[in-house]
Amino acid sequence: MKNKNKHQYKGKERHINNKGSHQRNKEVSRFVEGIITISHKGFGSVRVKGQDDPIEVDHNFLHTACHGDTVKILLHPRKSGLVGTGEVSEILRRSKKGYAGVLEKENDTYFLVPSDLRMYADIVIPENQLNKAKIGQKIFVVITDWKDAKKAPIGKVEKVLGMPMEHNAEMEAIALEKGFSASFPTVVENEAKGIALRGITEADMKNRKDMRGVTTFTIDPVDAKDFDDAISFIKLPNGHFEIGVHIADVSNYVRLNTELDHEAQSRGTSVYLVDRTIPMLPEELSNGLCSLNEGVDRLTFSAIFELDHDGKIYKKWFGETVINSNKRFTYENAQKILDDKKGTFYTELHTLNQIAKKLNKKRFDEGAIMLEQDEVKFKLDDKGVPISVYTKTRGDTNKLVEEFMLLANRRVAQFMSEKKKGVQGVFLYRIHDLPNKDKMSDLAMFLKKLGYHLKLKNGIIPSEEINALIGKLEHNPLRDTVHTAIIRTMAKAIYSTKNIGHYGLGFKFYTHFTSPIRRYPDVIVHRLLKEFLADKAIPKEKWYEYEHMSQEASSQEKEAAEAERASIKYKQVEYMSGHVGQSYEGVITGVTEWGLYIEEKETKCEGMVRMRDLKNDYYIFDKKFMSIKGQKTKKRYTLGDKVKFKVKAADMNKKTIDYEII
Repeated sequence: MKNKNKHQYKGKERHINNKGSHQRNKEVSRFVEGIITISHKGFGSVRVKGQDDPIEVDHNFLHTACHGDTVKILLHPRKSGLVGTGEVSEILRRSKKGYAGVLEKENDTYFLVPSDLRMYADIVIPENQLNKAKIGQKIFVVITDWKDAKKAPIGKVEKVLGMPMEHNAEMEAIALEKGFSASFPTVVENEAKGIALRGITEADMKNRKDMRGVTTFTIDPVDAKDFDDAISFIKLPNGHFEIGVHIADVSNYVRLNTELDHEAQSRGTSVYLVDRTIPMLPEELSNGLCSLNEGVDRLTFSAIFELDHDGKIYKKWFGETVINSNKRFTYENAQKILDDKKGTFYTELHTLNQIAKKLNKKRFDEGAIMLEQDEVKFKLDDKGVPISVYTKTRGDTNKLVEEFMLLANRRVAQFMSEKKKGVQGVFLYRIHDLPNKDKMSDLAMFLKKLGYHLKLKNGIIPSEEINALIGKLEHNPLRDTVHTAIIRTMAKAIYSTKNIGHYGLGFKFYTHFTSPIRRYPDVIVHRLLKEFLADKAIPKEKWYEYEHMSQEASSQEKEAAEAERASIKYKQVEYMSGHVGQSYEGVITGVTEWGLYIEEKETKCEGMVRMRDLKNDYYIFDKKFMSIKGQKTKKRYTLGDKVKFKVKAADMNKKTIDYEII
């Protein structure tokens, strides 16, 4: 067993009891809180709100804190000219339930070697906690005891996943490490089955607006199994259009404080890995009773608008409905109807598309920022091995659905905000803060090095300038690099009961109303809107619970996104591992003192050319021009350069790809 815990804690216990008030305040001010980042070498750093530089934490002072944990840090006395340091005094929240890795044995001791390279300690597993796991298998282990940093953590095998590098074992490991399981507790499954068996009753239909005779359809990805949203269309005698955005009425079935509700809340979201969906709700509901399937009655919660050709709203209505979808479109077959100018519901699709384009233009005119990124998709063989990697294209039908969902989300938030004035109320918003001004300044400097001069206005690059630059780079190899840099500069969108608007979308009011099958915040929004429409009030003492739920939902969304990215990265590395020695074309997406990052243009597989592998010359890193330059040949490699390269190696354990420039 690797002795990763050889470091001894050399610090002293510090107490703040039995001291005067002034001294206690002085001690309290030496504590800060934040999320700890652990490097692959086992050292920590914590970014603290309001401070530019992170607090560094030596391995000896981690005190069992792991990567991503929320911790309280005791600051060490600051020494002039040196970085701030500290030690973990308390772990406020663990980021992981457990760790995946390979079971090994040494000197009669079983232990897990974690796949996560930032986990600096092997986990000892007592023989009676092996759960039939065998040496060499990939397993998932939960830590049961780790109070003493001088000793190894103790754990138990929660699940045997299979053998390392097996497709299913690796995908399941990624999901479990982020806290998502494909299986549901039996009590939750039974509750869902009971609801599905009961189906839609007469009581459910009572007092609902009946929309079953109105032209209605869904438009979703070809591989979608759950359908949250449908759009209805009526041409009115006055030349306007009644367009309904109908959302699965999940809150009708997932009732507050039931086992089903507790499970949905703990998951927070569905997770989309490269080969599977891990749903928030059991299949009986997510793909069955809640899903707006073609040709069956479904309970919905709707936002219905009277619009003209320009998307101007004349009337709006929110309430409970029942629909029956006439058609299940995929994005592709709906797009074909638009392109061919004929087919099922062509007139409706064409009109909706024209209105969507007007809504889109108005959105960007009002300050929205182009933040959409290419979506990487995989074609897998029957063993889960990637045969090909490609980027998914977004057509008019994708944007059509997006614009009407944005319209519903925006108007529900605006309605609740305006109606709450003068009355006691609480609501859940989707907010996006202004970018950090220092990060914006760094972005402006970065773009300047690339030859693009964007001026700051009140510390922020105006959204119209960002959009103009992205448009100008449409067919430029630098586009993805610049786009990624812009996105990294932005704050992260989160959920909150306190509205500050949505900077990226350019909206003063925004929420998530349109995806309750796969997002718990949407279920909360449905409940709050229903309570308001029924003239019921949420007691003020309950408001803090909704703020807590919003924080948890934001955290779970982050974990899900990381799981999705990890599954994509793993499959990209696996794909390139089968193409070692082959040549490709790509773009330099990163330049550092240790090498170049190159992204293959078709698959978006990013790899590194290490400086030591550039054998034809000795290259020097030029930070000012984001390039490296050969001392003898004067050959320069710069960010955005197109290059030809071959795949040198792919490491499935480290999830890295090495390239070599041809």
